Amino acid sequence: MKTFRRLTYPYIAWILAMIVIPMILIVMYAFTQQGNEVATLHFTFDNFMQFFTDMDFLRTLWLSLRIALMTTVLCILIGYPIAYMIAMSSSKRRNLYILLITLPMWINMLVRTYAWIGILSDNGLINSLLSAIGLQPQKLLYTDFAVVLGMVYNFIPFMILQIESSLAKMDKSLLDAANDLGADRWQRFVKVTLPLSLPGVISGITLVFLPAVSSFVIPKLLGGGGYMLIGNVIENQFITVGEWNFGSAISMIMAVIIMISMYVTKKLDKSDDALSRKRGSVR
Repeated sequence: MKTFRRLTYPYIAWILAMIVIPMILIVMYAFTQQGNEVATLHFTFDNFMQFFTDMDFLRTLWLSLRIALMTTVLCILIGYPIAYMIAMSSSKRRNLYILLITLPMWINMLVRTYAWIGILSDNGLINSLLSAIGLQPQKLLYTDFAVVLGMVYNFIPFMILQIESSLAKMDKSLLDAANDLGADRWQRFVKVTLPLSLPGVISGITLVFLPAVSSFVIPKLLGGGGYMLIGNVIENQFITVGEWNFGSAISMIMAVIIMISMYVTKKLDKSDDALSRKRGSVR
């Protein structure tokens, strides 16, 4: 037992160095007056008040939430049919499809995002095709469309894999039973398939919404230097402006929003499990 406990020491040290100590520093900077010495421990809420009283920062937060919500909804709408098709395929084809879905993730996200710059630019692939067929080229890069497209492309595998996992574990005999009771294809999907896949959908929402709302690389590259989401604001405060106190306060605000989102999705997951058990007891 002592041997196994000793094996956890490197992991505990890594957690302390990479997570606990940075979080303590962020909290300390967030409640410290800008320009004061940290050792004075002069706590203040001015950094938080500065964020909530500045409409520019609030608009940036709203834009970040809106972009993340759009990304999540699109990932569900696009990813669910793909996940359903994969789950209903044979074992050999399912493995091939999962490989194709995960294959782009083997490449660094920065490289994949840079590739979209060449595709969406004014002289890129899409506008070249539009010009070739006689259509007017469109402004695609440095727009909301480009940012959402980049986020959907990078995060949709998480949604597909979570939903596919839930659908693959589904008891297919339930579909046969619904068919014997006279349910058509749509009724089987609404009454059986969709409820059983909701845990995967909720997990996918968590894995897509949380990184999307705090993303800063994709908006910076596909949205241009003037396109700011909350992740870009935090990066700018730490790296460019040097206001670590204000940047730490924004980071804490985002951490609270993320924890609330995780709590809501967890409650939804629990309520869905309770509903499934209730239906099972009725049967």
